Amino acid sequence: MAQELSFGARLLRAFRNLVIFTLIVASVGAALFALSQVNARTYSLEVHAGSLVVMKGKQLPTGAEPWLPAEPSLVDAYAPIELNGASVETVVNRRFEDRDQLDRALFTVLESLARPSLASEEPRTLEHGLALVRRAEKLNGLTDDQRASLKKMQSDVAYFLARVRLDDARRQLEEALTQLKIASESDSRSKAQASLMLLAVEPQVKLLATTLRATNLTADGGLARALEPQLQHLFDSLRNTEKPEVAPEPAAQPEATE
Repeated sequence: MAQELSFGARLLRAFRNLVIFTLIVASVGAALFALSQVNARTYSLEVHAGSLVVMKGKQLPTGAEPWLPAEPSLVDAYAPIELNGASVETVVNRRFEDRDQLDRALFTVLESLARPSLASEEPRTLEHGLALVRRAEKLNGLTDDQRASLKKMQSDVAYFLARVRLDDARRQLEEALTQLKIASESDSRSKAQASLMLLAVEPQVKLLATTLRATNLTADGGLARALEPQLQHLFDSLRNTEKPEVAPEPAAQPEATE
């Protein structure tokens, strides 16, 4: 009987230990699952091969991998950023609990890279700055101060981009004028049409080209003084070529008196 009681006690103790072990395993599993869920919702920024890469936590308690958003509209916004040697120590080795925090950190990087590009006179550099500003526009979690800074950069982009496009337009118009002159002096069947078109557009193209050149060269407000000789010459030539010849009126005949 003593042996039976001893066996029953051992059986009860084993069952109790099993229950405790099961509870411990369940608790550890729940904790690991919770940590995995939290880690999967966090972001971080790391530098790989000279680019700043957005990392997203894995479905594990620790670890991260490059983030590839499922939404196509987010792919460009969170693609790797070429740093070109720029320092980003303030944003790396940090964990961001949501996308708003990530957006604010990314904006500081994009802004620091875009501003020098927007101050450049090189078209390619300006285009690079424009691309950075376009990326910053896709970040939704910005602070009010960051949105104000973004609006200022957008204004700078609009001005510089207008200058670049106007300068491109001027070169294309001048090239078109040159091609029209070649066509008008050839023996092709389009000679007459080219001559008429050249006669119609040459004064306006020259005037526009002169204006655009002066705009780029006189940013100090002396545009009118710089343009005055050229504009006056063009206006005089236009007035002389377009003014119709008026035949002199016949002299009035004296009325016959009775």
